[in-house]
Amino acid sequence: MKRNFLLFSTCLLPLLSSGQTTALQSFPVSAVHLLESPFQQAQQTDKAYMLALNPDRLLAPYQAEAGIQPKAERYGNWENTGLDGHIGGHYLSALALMYAATGDAQVQQRLTYMIDALDACQQKNGNGYLGGIPGGKAMWQQVKAGNIKANSFGMNEKWVPWYNLHKTYAGLRDAYLIGGNAKAKTMLVKLTDWCLDLTANLTDAQIQDMLRSEHGGLNEVFADVASITGDSKYLTLAHRFSHRAVLEPLLGGKDVLNGMHANTQIPKVIGFERIAEVGGDPTWTNAATFFWKTVVENRTVSIGGNSVSEHFNPADNFTSMLESTEGPETCNTYNMLKLTKQLYLTSASTRYLDYYERALYNHILSSQHPGQGGFVYFTPMRPRHYRVYSEPQEGFWCCVGSGLENHGKYGELVYAHRAEQELLVNLFVPSRLSWVEQGLTLTQQTTFPFEERSQLALKLKKPRTFALSIRQPGWLPAGKMAVQVNGKPVAATASSPGYATVTRKWRSGDVVTVALPMETKAEYLPDHSSWVSFVHGPVVLAAVTDTTDLTGLRANGQRMAHVPTGQLYPIEDAPVLVSTSQNVAEGIKPVAGRPLTFTAAGLVDSDHNRSVQLVPFYQIHDARYMVYWPVTTPEGLAARKEEIRRRDAEKRALEARTIDQVTPGEQQPESDHGFQGEQSETGTFRNRHWRHAAGWFSYNLRNPNKAGRALRVTYSGGDKNRQFTILVNGAPLAKVALEGNPQREFYDVEYALPEALRRNAATTLIVKFVAAAGSTAGGVYDVRLLK
Repeated sequence: MKRNFLLFSTCLLPLLSSGQTTALQSFPVSAVHLLESPFQQAQQTDKAYMLALNPDRLLAPYQAEAGIQPKAERYGNWENTGLDGHIGGHYLSALALMYAATGDAQVQQRLTYMIDALDACQQKNGNGYLGGIPGGKAMWQQVKAGNIKANSFGMNEKWVPWYNLHKTYAGLRDAYLIGGNAKAKTMLVKLTDWCLDLTANLTDAQIQDMLRSEHGGLNEVFADVASITGDSKYLTLAHRFSHRAVLEPLLGGKDVLNGMHANTQIPKVIGFERIAEVGGDPTWTNAATFFWKTVVENRTVSIGGNSVSEHFNPADNFTSMLESTEGPETCNTYNMLKLTKQLYLTSASTRYLDYYERALYNHILSSQHPGQGGFVYFTPMRPRHYRVYSEPQEGFWCCVGSGLENHGKYGELVYAHRAEQELLVNLFVPSRLSWVEQGLTLTQQTTFPFEERSQLALKLKKPRTFALSIRQPGWLPAGKMAVQVNGKPVAATASSPGYATVTRKWRSGDVVTVALPMETKAEYLPDHSSWVSFVHGPVVLAAVTDTTDLTGLRANGQRMAHVPTGQLYPIEDAPVLVSTSQNVAEGIKPVAGRPLTFTAAGLVDSDHNRSVQLVPFYQIHDARYMVYWPVTTPEGLAARKEEIRRRDAEKRALEARTIDQVTPGEQQPESDHGFQGEQSETGTFRNRHWRHAAGWFSYNLRNPNKAGRALRVTYSGGDKNRQFTILVNGAPLAKVALEGNPQREFYDVEYALPEALRRNAATTLIVKFVAAAGSTAGGVYDVRLLK
């Protein structure tokens, strides 16, 4: 069917200033139709998943808050435990993208239904407000009055309400700009005016204090509203909602990211860049560029993802990345790709496309189950672990929301253009581009990466002269890219850096063929430790090790079901690669007759694992796998194995005893464990998070089967002269006096639960740390309930 869209593309002409010139423009998603490929299959799988969702259940939180009787019960999981409504916002964006990408009438009808129902909620609220936050109206009145109690994961006892509301803002924006729904524009402006009124009497200091709580990319959305309306008051609001504590170090070129909650920061930086674009001031682009560089170069693994347990791990130590079951978070890469697209269009630098392609193939494409559908939250890099997938009616994590969007926008950066003079081919994805304004259709046919070539067929209404620029990927061997036009070799120029450019009068029927030879390379972790992954062209190779004990593979509706909790297989038992070569990739050999399939038989030290084969990581599902491999020399093999065994054995023994665990100071674990407190603060020391309090703080620890026998608490030797009491379900467990140690080392104390408490134990234990008068409770670095 014919699609009627706003022809929205990312144009970097400044909208409120004339200080910046046009660089590049992307094409609207509606202009790029995917052809048969894993990307098109993922798109269709995503569409089926989103249509399986019940819109009335997603609308229920908004309707209940507006005083409208919901038509259905709201969904569970994160959608009825405080983050109610956040998926509804993502859903608007996902529907807009999917309709633009496919023109599916059912998707458009679903988008219209959602917008109309939300419009009724906004009108009923009467002041422009639109949200599903439980008890949100009363909370916003507190904020308007200047009564703000913010921490990293909450505000005024609500779970990150600004973050939640940002999804609604972004959904309305996308419904208008991408989905072509005009009503959504009016609703977006009304909701932004509500925020203007809400914060009009707040000081900048109060807003900055409020921004300590995760708030998504509100500054980006407000800059977008300024662009849409041409009204500078919204750009001022965008500046006010820009978190200076994050911005200032980036402007100074300082990397202070260690320990920070990763996906809280990335959307802020997207906003910094968008403000630079809309306001015409490149200064904040420098901050965004520095952030991107340090995240991609110092904190990103080969699949393009980053973070451990949602936080930036130390740039010089990736041990936690290899040990944790909570590896790179999909939301992080979703947002890093948004930032990457912005910076590419600003700079035209193909280094951004190299990262974009890597993350697209290896993290985003791999984060959806290709058969049944379902989205991945954490992708462990731990050897021989696995991923967990959401179910449509059960899981409503943040990565479900961003996952719904991810697979509908694969066409957003396959092509770009520089005015009407140059068409750029960025990615080798089977697709058809319709450049209506120029009377041009380009069809890209390829099975890349399974073949090392791509073919571009042009159809034009009339002959015209322009430059066709084909990206020269960073993974391409030097001098190996060959371009033919109509079967004849041509000498391409490098007039656009990073591209092979052919300028001529093009005619309908012209065919361009490009050769894309690939090599297999070894990539070590950014900390240069002796762990290696293998990449063939842009494709990360991994190996299935087995399919045993995939506990919770299809997640249920429990709060923490997104974490793969199956048995931790010993890292020392993982296959080790043994090589005498400086280039360990020389030992990776192709399997005859099987494209993109390789063997490492000549490198693997154990007979049991010698037969494993390396294939594209995005093809591996429902299995345990290896992405990173320990590598050593024959002489170092025994010592290497012992080192790994010693480091891993204690961790696995502790995990085997652990019933429940919370890391104080980390956003999601604290939220998942019902944190409460007064006069409490968090921070990091030696790259570990802590919490202490002049008052008190508490967590709810799960105690299924009433199996808890002891509480284990980790302290720092740097804390001394601190007295506090630990209570469990209101009963004193221990009086604690921290005296520290000269080495300032971390240490653990195990407190046995008394028999009376164990006899009468509940399935939830409330563990409370209460400071003595004039003293401090903590710092506490880890809390575990043990068998």
